Amino acid sequence: MQAITVRAETADDFKAIDVVHLSAFEGDDEVGFIDSLRNTSGYIPELSLVAEFNGRIVGHILLTRICFQQGSKSVDILALAPMAVVPSQSHRGIGSELVKTAIEEAKKQGYTAIAVIGHPEFYQRLGFKLAEDLKVGINLSIDQDLVTVMELEQGALGDGGNLIYSSQFSQVY
Repeated sequence: MQAITVRAETADDFKAIDVVHLSAFEGDDEVGFIDSLRNTSGYIPELSLVAEFNGRIVGHILLTRICFQQGSKSVDILALAPMAVVPSQSHRGIGSELVKTAIEEAKKQGYTAIAVIGHPEFYQRLGFKLAEDLKVGINLSIDQDLVTVMELEQGALGDGGNLIYSSQFSQVY
């Protein structure tokens, strides 16, 4: 089996990334979501990664800056969303490889934590913890059980606080 290659997206990848999300989510909500995130100050091109397999893009993950607020103090951390793999290539470890690479890239850039909404079982297998267990809340109206976090630097989330997602996230959550 040929290896999976994970790399930063380029503008030439945008259409292929759209296809990945259209096929994985069976709709275009995430495509619009990605476009809106690319037009915010939270967008970090080096943290929008694609997975290539057999010469084609089969997966995508995006990390953007959000605010973590602890009382009067706030710091930038990362939100992981969205992440998708084309259905024909699922269960090959591509999603896990995307997440692991994204974590390493986030560490290299000095970020201290990552938050993600959805699929807590999947993310917990990769080292994420339920946000509520760390006393971390969220500014979106979603079930708290869907939010997981990972400290990239031990103690980064301290005694808890609130994740402040940008308005773009309300498009899909």
